[in-house]
Amino acid sequence: MTTKPDTGILYEPDERAPVPLAFGLGLQLALLTIAVPILFPTLVMRTAGVGEAYVAWSVFAALAICGGTTILQALRIGRIGGGHVLVMGSSAAFIGVCITAVETGGPAMLVTLVLASALFQLVLAARLAQFRRLLTPTVSGTIIMLIPVSVMPAVFDMVATAPEGSPGFAAPLCALFTLALITGIALRGRGAWRLWAPVIGIVAGSALAASLGLFDVGGATRASWIGLPEFAWPGIHLDFDPLFWALLPGFLFVTMIGTVRTVSSSVAMQRVSWRGQRALDFRAVQGAVNVDGISNLLCGVAGTMPNTTYSVGAPLTELTGVAARGVGIATGVVFIAFAFSPKALALVVAIPGPVVAAFLTVLIAMLFLIGVMIVVRDGLDPRKGLVVGVAFWLGAGFQNGMILPEQVSEFAGGLFANGLTTGGLAAILMSLFMGMTKRRRSRTELLCDVSVLPELGKFLRAFAVRGGWNDAMAERLDAVGEEVLLTLNRRDESADAAAPRHLRLDAYEEAGDALLEFVVGPGGENLEDRIALLAEPADDGPVGHDVSLRLLRHLASSVRHQQYHGVDIVTVRVRTTGVASDHPT
Repeated sequence: MTTKPDTGILYEPDERAPVPLAFGLGLQLALLTIAVPILFPTLVMRTAGVGEAYVAWSVFAALAICGGTTILQALRIGRIGGGHVLVMGSSAAFIGVCITAVETGGPAMLVTLVLASALFQLVLAARLAQFRRLLTPTVSGTIIMLIPVSVMPAVFDMVATAPEGSPGFAAPLCALFTLALITGIALRGRGAWRLWAPVIGIVAGSALAASLGLFDVGGATRASWIGLPEFAWPGIHLDFDPLFWALLPGFLFVTMIGTVRTVSSSVAMQRVSWRGQRALDFRAVQGAVNVDGISNLLCGVAGTMPNTTYSVGAPLTELTGVAARGVGIATGVVFIAFAFSPKALALVVAIPGPVVAAFLTVLIAMLFLIGVMIVVRDGLDPRKGLVVGVAFWLGAGFQNGMILPEQVSEFAGGLFANGLTTGGLAAILMSLFMGMTKRRRSRTELLCDVSVLPELGKFLRAFAVRGGWNDAMAERLDAVGEEVLLTLNRRDESADAAAPRHLRLDAYEEAGDALLEFVVGPGGENLEDRIALLAEPADDGPVGHDVSLRLLRHLASSVRHQQYHGVDIVTVRVRTTGVASDHPT
């Protein structure tokens, strides 16, 4: 199979990778992340002082739910699932509020609060289009960049993890050896060597660790092959007393942060999963958030802490070139198998910390660059650069205890000591401020039909007059509006619409340019992708509605098409000076 050299993707999401390859990569992802749904629920429940039977039950439930919903993410059934390799796991952002809930109201209170936050997340998924100015590429990219900031301190601590009596050089030597082997093969290896670089690194690093006395498999040898914990469901708290209402805002806020992270993870995965550059499919993003909500609904029913969508699949795809959905399905199957096998679980947990840390270092470094690319591809101007810079360094400062450490640790259970939470919130608030301080928008609502072309032209010419632009700019805006409406109307003719679609047009000025935002009902193909295809030479020339697309491509400096369930949003930027670019971004 041939691939474009700019991406190195061997298998796209819709393509079937060989079963051994898909299972091997799924096993890698599972080995990389499985400790999280084990350690986080254990930390929460033991800190809150519950019994060991409930601790074991919450870990089992977390693993099984993570496995099932990881499979659901890959499958994409209707509006459920992102259709990519998106791994589900326990959310670190919920640790503080979950401990408080269990300590003050017991496990039954946790069940009620997690269920409420899951329903809130499902509402967010359904209304995701209304949050589009909040969940921008700038915010998503910044949050992806902040994930390494919040994870790397723990990763670096793992480098020094070694049992008593082992040589002092053993742990750093194993980490360095594993890191060098993975990066060396990834940089210079070809074919199967590149695909199996992480596995080779982990196996070789673990072998070296075993020779130096760092690999203790005693717990795995004593554990049984198959086993289930004692059923310990805590019930549900339905009093809705003042304690519930006092704890609910914290859960809802963390749910919103988790939703932004899921959106960011889905965006990152889409960016690295295709051979050619594609417009983002926000229907897939909605599907990913829906699975997040379903996962947390199941966590609430089971009485364990909530989950979130991890971004680790994106750097692994960059490293191996395999984005096939089979990898996500295999990852979920491995999670479920480990939930029912104490021996396999103990063996994975026994992998030496320095080896895991080296593997994580490679993936996290690549994840940071993916966040940078998301921001840059959206167009990095001074304002967006300020949002990214301030949010990133605020997150780094809070994460490392350099900003008001005593006050932050005491407030809201230490929620804002997490760099992802504080930096993400800063990026969201600054983006909201930018949106609120923009110049007033001009708005009109019309039928999505060619009969409204005169009314649309009159609105756009009036907008040009209010902006103080010349006749040439007014004509260009009129032409852009006509071409967008004609294209959307032709797309509508091919759909079996029960009723005529309505068009809402917002026109406003930004950075000296005119921005036109067309909001209509759903269509089929993505205009942004279609315009990009027009850049490629064709033997038979433009036909049909391609004529309108080609005209639009030359009239506008950028065209962005966001497709959600129930609504399409086409945003067109028209330059006010000079000649419009031939290549929309």
